[in-house]
Amino acid sequence: MYALADCNNFFASCERVFRPDLNGKPVIVLSNNDGCAIARSEEAKALGIKMGDPFFKIKPVVERYKVAVFSSNFALYGDMSARVQEVLRGYSPCVEVYSIDESFLDLSGMSVDFKAYAEQISRDCRRQTAIPVSVGIAPTKTLAKIASKLCKRYPRLNGGCYMHRPQDIEKVLRKFPVGDVWGIGRHSLRKLEEIGVRTAWDYASLPESTVMGLFHLPGLRTWKELLRIRTS
Repeated sequence: MYALADCNNFFASCERVFRPDLNGKPVIVLSNNDGCAIARSEEAKALGIKMGDPFFKIKPVVERYKVAVFSSNFALYGDMSARVQEVLRGYSPCVEVYSIDESFLDLSGMSVDFKAYAEQISRDCRRQTAIPVSVGIAPTKTLAKIASKLCKRYPRLNGGCYMHRPQDIEKVLRKFPVGDVWGIGRHSLRKLEEIGVRTAWDYASLPESTVMGLFHLPGLRTWKELLRIRTS
């Protein structure tokens, strides 16, 4: 089993650690030159502010709804990332830092209640760092990333999602947009749309030869992981 720990709206969440009065209020973080939005709280997303929106374009919304605006502070974000990773190392001897706000945990050989374990990791990260973290656990890294996205979509999961039963995985993949699958970029998405592939389940249902012909080994690796075949 793998876990994917993904910090929610990471840069915005880091700013809120030191401004708890902004919890529940719209927050955005701008790029180095304050040119565009590179992080948004859920409240800011609800106002229609999109990733990469130029600041001049969204300024009327920012002023109207009193959105808190921060210039990016990568020294702070790096420090907060290290704090989260320290918590994660208490749950697995093998933590792979994928990005500043995402880490994989190899849970091979562990015999625990994985749903409870995912919730505990999320809860502990929040308690020790004040950063909200979504934790998805599944048989492969690709499925673990999908499970972590479900945590963000459904608050009732309490920050932890364990996705392992074939029927549950199929149910999720049938509704999950193929463009949101880890490893499917814009170029690949265009090719898939041309052949009628819309969901992750559509992709997983393609013949192996079709996947190999279109996307070679990287695409085949994603395809296998959707089918619960461990590739690393």
